[in-house]
Amino acid sequence: MDRIIRCITSDGSIMAAAIDSTYLVATAQQIHGTSPVATAALGRLLSGASLMGSMLKKENASVTLKINGGGPLGTVIAIADSRGNCRGCVDHPTVQLPLKANGKLDVGKAVGRDGIFGVMRDFGEGSPYIGQVEIKSGEIAEDITNYFAVSEQIPTVCALGVLIDKADSRHLLSGGLFIQVLPGADQAAIDRLEHNVNELEPVTTMLAKGMTIEEMCETALKGFEMEILDEFQIGYVCNCSRERVERAISTLKPEDILSLADESGFAEAKCQYCGHTYRLSEQDLKRVAESAQSK
Repeated sequence: MDRIIRCITSDGSIMAAAIDSTYLVATAQQIHGTSPVATAALGRLLSGASLMGSMLKKENASVTLKINGGGPLGTVIAIADSRGNCRGCVDHPTVQLPLKANGKLDVGKAVGRDGIFGVMRDFGEGSPYIGQVEIKSGEIAEDITNYFAVSEQIPTVCALGVLIDKADSRHLLSGGLFIQVLPGADQAAIDRLEHNVNELEPVTTMLAKGMTIEEMCETALKGFEMEILDEFQIGYVCNCSRERVERAISTLKPEDILSLADESGFAEAKCQYCGHTYRLSEQDLKRVAESAQSK
């Protein structure tokens, strides 16, 4: 099972969170049949959303990250709850691109750099909070860092990575590290953190060395006393249900609802996040249409 931990320095100046999202991303890869570059893009966004979701203070709150830079992947979406459980999708999951000159996956080109990175936080209390910034690089982590700097004016470091075996793309490592400078941090603490960040290895390198997420946070916060605030076990979790499908269909006109059945007398709806297919009979559609008409 994947995990997230959240930590804070003893002086309350810096918050850090780390995630091992290997199984989460592998599950997304299996559900969506993603190519290596699509796996890397969706995996980074899932990891970032999961980290941001774990920061929400309301039990039923959620955060949605959405990016579309005009690249061949189209829109990439990740949604996480306040426990870090996540789901996501990508418009064109089978896109293939040549590797960059350094041999790495070209996530920036796959996502594109001409578009918007959006964040929506829904606390279940009316209108959600929505923030948007222009895409900085399409590499995901830089875009999350830029979002916090521009939209929320919070100094943030976000490092995300998905390492995929070139011989067998089903073998992968995925994780992330998230650090924020809190109000009241003095210059000495900021300088020490900057030094540590400059010395950090990539997230997937640390994971490949066998480092735990606790050790990743300790490395990022070297020279500080660190306290672990909480820990979450996370997974790829979808909240779709038959009831949600029927509720969505009920927004159509009654005659349009009844026309959804095919020649076999059934209509099918497939969840874009988990791939589960819901089958509704003509009787089911008639019931939904009658319910919609009575409202």
